[in-house]
Amino acid sequence: MLRSKGFHVNPFLMKTDKNNMNTKISSHGLRKNHFREFIERTKTLQGDPHYVAMGMALGVFVSVTPTIPFHTIIAIALAFILRGSKPAAAVGVWFSNPITIPVFYIASYKTGMFMLGKSIPHDMNYESTRELMTLGLDVTVATITGGAILGIVPGIAAYFITRKIFTKIRSRKKHEISQNTPCGS
Repeated sequence: MLRSKGFHVNPFLMKTDKNNMNTKISSHGLRKNHFREFIERTKTLQGDPHYVAMGMALGVFVSVTPTIPFHTIIAIALAFILRGSKPAAAVGVWFSNPITIPVFYIASYKTGMFMLGKSIPHDMNYESTRELMTLGLDVTVATITGGAILGIVPGIAAYFITRKIFTKIRSRKKHEISQNTPCGS
């Protein structure tokens, strides 16, 4: 793997343009390479499986909440408080992405309004700015409440999935180490 200006370049993914004979990297190969690199970096997270899984679960939980500019900060703070892996929490936040965010926000809003016993307003006529501001606060509280409720199931699932994966990874490493250790030691 070659390094060029901070990027990892896999020479096997390179293609040569016949017209100008410059080496180019295919976009499909680059995406595939980034995904593999992401998986490899995730596998190298340090700590016991519970520690890593707790961080991942917190990151996924926070990713469902409507706190998009602060996802990573909140996830790392929760990981610090609840003694989870901070890097895993930062990785878990990526569960929300441009495709899932609209779904999470709408579901959070509807769930929060239902849980708070409020009806979803259909009429957008307001008598005053004060009513509009009240609706803004209601929408904010409902969306955060709904996001917290909806984040519980994916967070728990992320915990158990991550714990199982990291338990297998750690046991394989122990097995490989024991296979490579001489019997006389």
